[in-house]
Amino acid sequence: MLVGIGTDLVGVPRFAATLRRTPGLADRVFTPRERSRPDGSPRTGRSLAARFAAKEAAAKALGVPAGCRFLDCEVVPGADGRPELRISGALAAAARERGVVAWHVSLTHDADVAGAHVVAEGR
Repeated sequence: MLVGIGTDLVGVPRFAATLRRTPGLADRVFTPRERSRPDGSPRTGRSLAARFAAKEAAAKALGVPAGCRFLDCEVVPGADGRPELRISGALAAAARERGVVAWHVSLTHDADVAGAHVVAEGR
């Protein structure tokens, strides 16, 4: 059963400039695991923009629950390399309330735009 779908787009140059201009923003929006690639190297602004879009899309899939924070959604690499979502806090509470049993996420970026689609699947 489909519980919700969320989509978001992010302008890469503007997002990357905001991260450079605002010290500490990356720490408030992304977990250490999200800020680094599996090999330990830092993620690019393009990669972070796509992850930011996924966080927004996950919240939208549930109607942007009250109290939801960016760190309530973590985009991590799955065992097969595809991105997966780890949900906590207010977002996890809303997902439980709505019967979400699985999340599906797709990230993309091309030229100056990054985007994500998130599907919340229920029982």
